[in-house]
Amino acid sequence: ELVALSDEIHKYLTALNVPGIEELKSDLERNKPELLIDVDRQAARTYGLSTAQIASTIRTSLFGKEASKYKEGEDDYPIMIRFKEDKRYDLQTILNQRIAFKDRNTGKNVSVPISSVANVSYSSSYGSIKRKDMDRVITLSSNVIEGYNANAINEELRSAMQDFEVPSGFTVKFTGEQEEQAKTMEFLMVAFMIAVGSIFLIIVAQFNSLVAPIIIMLSVLFSTIGVFLGLATFRMPIVILMTGIGIISLAGIVVNNAIVLMDYIGLLRERRRSELGLGDRRLPFPEIISSIIEGGKTRLRPVLLTAITTILGLVPLAIGLNINFETILTDWDPQFYIGGDNVAFWGPMSWTVIFGLTFATFLTLVIVPVMYLSFDITTYWFQNKFAQASSELLNESDEEEALTNGSKPEPTV
Repeated sequence: ELVALSDEIHKYLTALNVPGIEELKSDLERNKPELLIDVDRQAARTYGLSTAQIASTIRTSLFGKEASKYKEGEDDYPIMIRFKEDKRYDLQTILNQRIAFKDRNTGKNVSVPISSVANVSYSSSYGSIKRKDMDRVITLSSNVIEGYNANAINEELRSAMQDFEVPSGFTVKFTGEQEEQAKTMEFLMVAFMIAVGSIFLIIVAQFNSLVAPIIIMLSVLFSTIGVFLGLATFRMPIVILMTGIGIISLAGIVVNNAIVLMDYIGLLRERRRSELGLGDRRLPFPEIISSIIEGGKTRLRPVLLTAITTILGLVPLAIGLNINFETILTDWDPQFYIGGDNVAFWGPMSWTVIFGLTFATFLTLVIVPVMYLSFDITTYWFQNKFAQASSELLNESDEEEALTNGSKPEPTV
């Protein structure tokens, strides 16, 4: 039933003529020739032979039997006894070989050919039965023609299989490259969450606040927009493994730039508060904006230099820049060229960091100060609301206490 179902699915998918599929093949090996030797048990019992003796004789002639060992130095080599190669594949020679046994009536050693106690027939069968998780499996696979995307082809096949009625007791799954991509994506997602979570905890401990770490983590999240925007603009494929590693490494760089900017803005606010003698009171709103602007101006150079040096350092890896420094010194020939096999592996990671860091630099210089001011205003608003609510509760409590004591409450200012 499984073979019939796989044939039906093979015909169904072949009839779709999905572009990009080279040739749909099955891993089921059919029509494997077999030579069946059926032991005549009645004849074997007549001669006092067992099926094990007959099978052992045939196996020894084909595969051999260890008779002794040959020792050379400290190494032992088995000595195998079996037919010569020209006789090993000759059916008549195998059937005509004689099996020695002792006659039960006379007690003499006699022998009979295998053909006297066995019949030979020809047949065919499957090469092997493959299982996965104890279930029998037949795999249909194909190479993808150059210029076509495997994910797009699989998506088209997956949508087509939704109209195919699969009998009960059978399942159809898309495995192979798609399954490996899903596992890789799951692993990278866990790694990304661990990295971001660790960074968040460290920043919370250093800033002793939740607002600054939240803003920094949002800048990391927004930087991925630049990655996918750049890949879509230049029509570059998303390589799950290397693109994911690039996004994880990008998080560390973006965090550094955001920390440099926000830490200096906080330092300027503390200085302004100290100069104005405000103590623990809030800095006036114009002074906060002035601190943010001055912080952006002062930290513009470090942020840009960090981004530019990282981007320029990754460009040779992204384009596959190759220079032979050995031939420069010996023959004055750098053997300079662009491309190569390495760019197929390292290129996706490099372009991911380049696109993300370019967009993240704009975020650090523009969006992060805006988010900083927005969070500061929101926090101040909530603090005022909380203080107002607390004051009203205290006033109500004083009034109730005064009415209970029969005295008139003093007005609050």
